[in-house]
Amino acid sequence: MSVRKKILICPLNWGLGHATRDVSVIRLFVKHKFEVIIAASGDTYRFLDKEFPELRFINFSGYNVRYSKSGSQILKIFLLIPRILLWTIKEHIELKKIVKEHNIDIVFSDNRFGLWSSNTYNIFMTHQLKVKFPGLLKFLEPIYQYISTGIIKRYDECWIPDFEGEVNLAGELSHIKTKLRNSYFIGPLSRFTNSKLKYAGEKIDVLFLLSGPEPQRNIFEKIIYEQTKKSDLQFMIVRGTSEECNNIFNFPVYNVINTEELIPLITKSKIIVCRSGYSSVMDLFLLKKKAVLVPTPGQTEQEYLAKYLMERGFFYSTSQRKFNLDKSVKKALEFPDIQIQEPNMLEERIIKLKEKYNH
Repeated sequence: MSVRKKILICPLNWGLGHATRDVSVIRLFVKHKFEVIIAASGDTYRFLDKEFPELRFINFSGYNVRYSKSGSQILKIFLLIPRILLWTIKEHIELKKIVKEHNIDIVFSDNRFGLWSSNTYNIFMTHQLKVKFPGLLKFLEPIYQYISTGIIKRYDECWIPDFEGEVNLAGELSHIKTKLRNSYFIGPLSRFTNSKLKYAGEKIDVLFLLSGPEPQRNIFEKIIYEQTKKSDLQFMIVRGTSEECNNIFNFPVYNVINTEELIPLITKSKIIVCRSGYSSVMDLFLLKKKAVLVPTPGQTEQEYLAKYLMERGFFYSTSQRKFNLDKSVKKALEFPDIQIQEPNMLEERIIKLKEKYNH
């Protein structure tokens, strides 16, 4: 009789995007009878605990990231580099203790570089094999890629949540010149996979889904507050944080909600306004929803994705500084419906992993 293998799942806590995309991963590991333990902290912990109250959790501190109030993040990112290196070393040391204490067999790291162990089978997931650095820091891109790919090679597998071919969602972020030997394209992931979007009451015009590090999340919330006061459209907002709300909205407001609670809100919304974080992009693509993408100022990955996806004809995008609600909604409605259907290879990878341990 085979013993269930323990898998430790560790999402990056840089906004809620990594936690939301890991929902489909966690569901499939549970479906295939792995014993899942989730290691997280902060809003990431709270969100996943609402999604999977039946699972076991470990409070595992992550990267405490805050952005600058200004549009440029060059200085902030430059100062973050040594801190990220220290966090990576710290989490690698902490992982050793967790693996020993809980008898972990497999470690699944969503974009956390320090989470590999010589005593476990290690999986790394990322859509960013290439990272975009802002302005004056662009010279660091090849250095970073050399270091990051060197670390990724320490993992047994690297899962890339994107399509491998010409039609893809992450462009050059996920498609580098030399493919890593341990990498596998598994297709876009979404917590809404297999969810049934049904008509849920009266339609509304716009659903705002906020996320990402402070203070930019709060700055965008204030912009939304001011512009919705002057609009005749119907709105709802999910703030993406458990912190107190200082704005008095005259429409329904939610803080951190789980997938089942969010589905009816998405169903009744004509347009989604959100950041161009990759997890949000995958959700929108698989749900085939029209959207306005507003990248976090100075977050080069989001700025690249917003521009790339608008050029490919998927979604309308605009900067936070130039955000005009009524104009953006009108432009977003003009974009064609998404028609592309591609297979998802995630379950295939998990089945292969299961077969590996059953033999």
